[in-house]
Amino acid sequence: MSEAPALSLTDIAVNAAIAAAGVICAVYERPIHVVTKDDGSPVTEADAAAEAIIIEHLKITGLPMLGEESVAAGIIPQLGERYFVVDPLDGTKEFIKRNGEFTVNIALVEQGRPVMGVVLAPASGEIFVGDADGAWAGKIANGVVAGREAIKVRLSQRPKIVASRSHGHAALAQLCHTLDVDSDVSVGSSLKFCLLARGDAQLYPRFTPTCEWDTAAGQAVLEAAGGAVLTLDGAPMRYGKRELKFLNPYFVAAASLELAQTGASEMRRLIEL
Repeated sequence: MSEAPALSLTDIAVNAAIAAAGVICAVYERPIHVVTKDDGSPVTEADAAAEAIIIEHLKITGLPMLGEESVAAGIIPQLGERYFVVDPLDGTKEFIKRNGEFTVNIALVEQGRPVMGVVLAPASGEIFVGDADGAWAGKIANGVVAGREAIKVRLSQRPKIVASRSHGHAALAQLCHTLDVDSDVSVGSSLKFCLLARGDAQLYPRFTPTCEWDTAAGQAVLEAAGGAVLTLDGAPMRYGKRELKFLNPYFVAAASLELAQTGASEMRRLIEL
């Protein structure tokens, strides 16, 4: 009898995300107790429970893990050149509002770049995955992936933007005008990257702070689908910024490198006005 093939790092991350989603959904179905962290952001029992489950699944890889809740507790391992970046519950505010727009994010970073990412929305069961073999989306049914389909970005003459014109940065309205944006699509958490990866939108400018665990998995999915994520100096967004407490600069995610470069240049110009 032959042995089952060894799981890939992508398979392990997918299984970890599915297990974490189960814990999150269990908390979601009952009254949610919310605590405020030192930085003023909310956290629930689901955040810590989901991260604990993910740690258990990922430890068989022997790779270090940078996790949001671990960092909040002061646990920051030596990362090296290859490690996981985890946000066990991205969109805690959406979780508390019960609007379904929250995700489990697991990424693999190599030499400062996210090369694999898993984004799973527990409420809907939607899952998005990107790695060296491309990007795909599916649905979680009874704890397993179903309906897996390849996804890729889709360009448009007039791009759709994943941002709110009325509630965003003051420069957002001008950016929409300059880039002749067709319409805006509102969605929470790292699902913004996934909408671009699936071709539902083309542009995601970010004028407000994020941390590496907020973006790594989504960036990996988008780039595997053919998109790009650049900081405003036009460089690919990088990871492992310990000296900056893992904070990201402003960035733009887009359906193509050319659109990302145009968006980054225009965002930089608007900020410098």
